[in-house]
Amino acid sequence: MDDDAPAEVDTSPPDTATGTDIRAVSRVAQILALFSPTQPQLSAAAIATRLKLNRTTAYRYCMSLAAAQLLERLDNGEFTPGGILLQLGTFAASRRDVLSVAPRYMRALCSGTAATSVLSLWGSAGPVVSAVAEDPERDVIVTVRVGTHLTMTTAQARIFYAYHPDQLYIERLLANLPTDERQQLSAAIDDVRQTGYAAVINPRGIAIIAVPVFDSSGICATLALLSTRDVLSTDVNSNELRALRKTAGELTNELGGTHPPLQANPRT
Repeated sequence: MDDDAPAEVDTSPPDTATGTDIRAVSRVAQILALFSPTQPQLSAAAIATRLKLNRTTAYRYCMSLAAAQLLERLDNGEFTPGGILLQLGTFAASRRDVLSVAPRYMRALCSGTAATSVLSLWGSAGPVVSAVAEDPERDVIVTVRVGTHLTMTTAQARIFYAYHPDQLYIERLLANLPTDERQQLSAAIDDVRQTGYAAVINPRGIAIIAVPVFDSSGICATLALLSTRDVLSTDVNSNELRALRKTAGELTNELGGTHPPLQANPRT
């Protein structure tokens, strides 16, 4: 086994601190680039051979990447792409499609509802605002900047948590919250699975309603409306929510996705 291999001396010339960091990043990229659909698993020894590293160094890198969830160590001791790497790959592929298709839907949605339309994609640990459409006819506009990282309590986050393909990862994420906050958020996520949407009115009186958008791989984005609470209704029977659902459904259809069926209330 590689972890039992005797230590070998790395004869590479010493680097400065900056040079060492750069070399470490380069090696990580080289290791990750070895994996492909035809080579989904590799041992540390095979990685060492291909990259001309000593086995101890290769094993150390692999274990560090596994700890960071970029790789996963299998029962046979080999390594395969981990949850974060798969998540980023899915995110990158879906992002190209949804960002090219969504804007025309968003413009029509915001014109029909007098609210701002917001598309959010999943980042490293939560939703990130990736596109915004505003109603040019309104004198006062409530909006959000592209690139904004949304917090765990937002409507968009609740949507992603409810439909994220790795629910164990979501459970670990929520486990960092205080007990009361975790229980409240878990109940809100259950509500999303039952109703298919999330609604939040923040302390400043801004209302947000959000729904999921799916492609062939699963959830790829959230589509939301936001405005002041006197303009945007969060009621389940509101015209704004009906328009939001309709737009998200059309976008999902164009992306080749399918909305999963709503779930029964698990607390009854």
